[in-house]
Amino acid sequence: MPESTKQTTQRDIDPLPEDFDSLEEFVAFWDTHSTADYEDQMDDVEMHIDIRSSKVYCAVAKDLLAQLRTHARRQGVSTEALINLWLREKATKAA
Repeated sequence: MPESTKQTTQRDIDPLPEDFDSLEEFVAFWDTHSTADYEDQMDDVEMHIDIRSSKVYCAVAKDLLAQLRTHARRQGVSTEALINLWLREKATKAA
């Protein structure tokens, strides 16, 4: 039977990498592959989402975040606590 008339019942699927060397490598893999092809190789994950949480996450520039982490470490507080304190102070002054 000629190759062109053969029907493939299973596609060739790349093996799922055990680790990715970078976020870019991770994104490149999943941009070109479907999780549906790897369901049998993935572990179930249990998670809880609290939609009433008072926390909101926003993007911070990498270079700025590095400075904030350093400053927070020197102050002996978490980066999150430092950011919230500074934003609260700024918002109070602006009001």
